[in-house]
Amino acid sequence: MTFQDTTVSQLDAIVNAASNAFTTYGASPAATRAALLRGLADALESQRTALVALADQETHLGTARLNGELDRTSFQLRGFATQVEQGVPFAFTDDPAVAGAPPVGHPSLMRVRVPLGPVAMFSASNFPFAFSVLGGDTAAALAAGCPVVVKAHRGHRALSHAVADVARGVVAAQGLPTGVFGMVDGRGTEVGVSLVQHPLIAAAAFTGSVRGGLALEKAAQSRPRPIPFFGELGSVNPLVALPSALAAKGAELAQGLAGSITMGCGQFCTSPGVIVVPQGAPGDAFVAQLADALKASTPHHMLTAQMRAGFDAGRAAWAAHPGLTTVLGETAAESQPPRPFLAQINAAGFLADPALHEEVFGPAALVVRVAGTAEAIQVLQAIGGSLTVTIWGADEPSEEVVALVRAASQVAGRVLFSGYPTGVAVSAGQQHGGPFPSSTQPGSTSVGWAAMDRFLRPVALQDAPGWLAARQGQPC
Repeated sequence: MTFQDTTVSQLDAIVNAASNAFTTYGASPAATRAALLRGLADALESQRTALVALADQETHLGTARLNGELDRTSFQLRGFATQVEQGVPFAFTDDPAVAGAPPVGHPSLMRVRVPLGPVAMFSASNFPFAFSVLGGDTAAALAAGCPVVVKAHRGHRALSHAVADVARGVVAAQGLPTGVFGMVDGRGTEVGVSLVQHPLIAAAAFTGSVRGGLALEKAAQSRPRPIPFFGELGSVNPLVALPSALAAKGAELAQGLAGSITMGCGQFCTSPGVIVVPQGAPGDAFVAQLADALKASTPHHMLTAQMRAGFDAGRAAWAAHPGLTTVLGETAAESQPPRPFLAQINAAGFLADPALHEEVFGPAALVVRVAGTAEAIQVLQAIGGSLTVTIWGADEPSEEVVALVRAASQVAGRVLFSGYPTGVAVSAGQQHGGPFPSSTQPGSTSVGWAAMDRFLRPVALQDAPGWLAARQGQPC
């Protein structure tokens, strides 16, 4: 298949169509938005066989994984439909007038939320359904009443166009304005920046690399009228294994951790990249068990040649680092899937080199050996913002454990106390976003029903006339 890059004039027409659609879609009732979201979910599932086959050709992720991801995508769409039907985007706070002088007295105030306008959404490489054309960002924006202009990802270009065709078909079948959903295609540094800088785009959502995200954020902030940029960037997702956890079930944890590191060939944004392990014999045994489990794993090909080159470069830098000891360092030809890589270093060496705090995207992890909880906390603080921190063995509230949990909460959006960070539940309690560099807006989430909040802006209506006050709880 061949696809043409979107021209400047075509991009302008697509964004203008989105802006025109916002006039009516932004004021659409719950029934209209919910019907669209459910229709998109139904249409995705009706085209499952063809779409999954196409996705597998482009991404090498396997049909089992891709079918599960399509299920998650349709679940998200229907979940946001339910949120809309329950009135979430139309919720308001009614603060009746209080007689008297300030500060006790105040006028009648109603705090409502209104949709921002057309949203630029950038598809991610590693989740061709769930974080792509009809993924969580698109679902959340549509639920909020915002038309969406998607930037296709070139790592699964054919799939992006096929899913966009599905979406356009649903929009047309439901009699909605064409501009409710649009898509542009082309290189990110050209089309992507142009999209973010278009004066009619009101917000942008991105999942991808730190470098790409920062370039787009700069474009969003350098506009004459800057816009919010919700970027999910890099994350090393440190995991801290306390001695009690290793003593209880170290071998079992090592086996599961190897699966988490290599899941999706290490191309999950929540893949554990730094493993904090205590010094001493139990830690030595755990590292050996982890290496054995990784050696037995069989990762698939990475999503793109560019990602493979980045992984190989990061792996080579670790292998050549004078302070690191390579624990598992098998190599593979470029034509073959990469082999897992594992190295270790002491806490002092890790803390001294900021380059080791950066993500190596792929099936690789760095073990940091610590003398105790104080050093583990220093490691977390050195890494900085992360989507997740996992702590094994925090079952008893000692002073050290409480301090460790507090430190983890300061640097991560999600703190786990069992299991593995890969896998992000789509639910009301989810937080997928943390301090920089994991995201550009640490107060927001890109997964879960609260993701809709990113695309709604609060407005206070003071002494609103009766007809307007009566409309609250409905789109305005």
